[in-house]
Amino acid sequence: MEAFQKVYTKLTNITKATVSLKADGVGADEMAMVGGRLAQVVKIMGNDVILQVFTGTEGIATDSEVIFLGRPPQLKVSDQLAGRFFNAFGNPIDGGPEVDGEIRDIGSPSVNPVRRKQPSELIATGIAGIDLNNTLVTGQKIPFFADPDQPYNQVMANVALRSDADKIILGGMGLSNDDYLYFKNVFNNAGATDRIVSFVNTTDNPPVERLLVPDMALTAAEYFAVDKHQKVLVLLTDMTLYADALAIVSNRMDQIPSKDSMPGSLYSDLSKIYEKAVQFPDGGSITIIAVTTLNGGDITHAIPDNTGYITEGQLFLRRDTEIGKVIVDPFRSLSRLKQLVSGKKTRKDHPQVMNAAIRLYSDAANARTKMENGFDLTDYDQRTLAFAKEYSNYILAIDVNVDTTEMLDITWGLFMKHFKAEEVTIKQEFMDLYWKK
Repeated sequence: MEAFQKVYTKLTNITKATVSLKADGVGADEMAMVGGRLAQVVKIMGNDVILQVFTGTEGIATDSEVIFLGRPPQLKVSDQLAGRFFNAFGNPIDGGPEVDGEIRDIGSPSVNPVRRKQPSELIATGIAGIDLNNTLVTGQKIPFFADPDQPYNQVMANVALRSDADKIILGGMGLSNDDYLYFKNVFNNAGATDRIVSFVNTTDNPPVERLLVPDMALTAAEYFAVDKHQKVLVLLTDMTLYADALAIVSNRMDQIPSKDSMPGSLYSDLSKIYEKAVQFPDGGSITIIAVTTLNGGDITHAIPDNTGYITEGQLFLRRDTEIGKVIVDPFRSLSRLKQLVSGKKTRKDHPQVMNAAIRLYSDAANARTKMENGFDLTDYDQRTLAFAKEYSNYILAIDVNVDTTEMLDITWGLFMKHFKAEEVTIKQEFMDLYWKK
């Protein structure tokens, strides 16, 4: 069949990342070879076609051969994906054999809303700062907002190892070689590779290749969720580097940039990824947790700003100077779906314990402000500060690994250590059960 493929040999424009030509019968997102290099259609206007060349266009001449492959990027899906590491094109990078399986186009549409079920299953991460205050639900989409120097990839690895999902799909974009090896070693050492599939683009690979990683990860996720009815957790890191790659392509196509030099299509580009999160009626689900790194803590930047409109909350990492650890900030984090499982799929006292702990933690913040401004502290202020320090250390810190029952018991223990029963304001039925006389 390849003998009959039409070969084009006249490029009308070449930028650092793209080439343009006139061609007929070309499809959106179709793959092509340009001078022997892999490329993808990014824009079609009549018979004017623009292709992004993944490894860059240096050395490509205006008479280079262009052959269209008649298909979008594809992935072979089967149970053989589990435990493997692949590049952005779905080729193995772990020294293992090629995967046998059914070939599927990546980048398919998201699920029709009428085929979705309201999310109602708990997805426990083992990280108490998430499970107590910002409980996650299967089919949810939520980002971590973190500064670049925070250990968000360690958090992602911890979530992968501790969560109660059937399959974990990691999409790594712009990972350093150290981070790639870190993920590989952690998964191998934990003996968890049989349920983890990884698609990785490192800093050694061309940035434009990152654009394929989320669709590769989600195509694998859809196989396990739809075909196998499994509970799938997709971890994407780092979506800021994904958006930067979008900007590279759009700027080199001479598109007028929008806010913060991002393409005007940023909202829809992010939406088509996040909207793949779904709970299916027959039990399968795709839950998406992504990392969005912030520039100097700026959540008004176009990437976190657009992300916040699409996702169902956010998890905010910050360094707590009191205990010298990174915590899940209870004030700036929010899971908009937690009420669907909190106290329903977890112990009944969960919502009351969460609310009481946040109120007391807030009182401690007020006490700290008083102290910084030179005001005298009351006995209650002193106790809230002591509580907040231990609450950060034993619940909010990202290295805390406990189940949902244990996290509630620990918090009850902190209440009893630092406060009188009447100061905690929890319903009497739970006080009778859990407040030890």
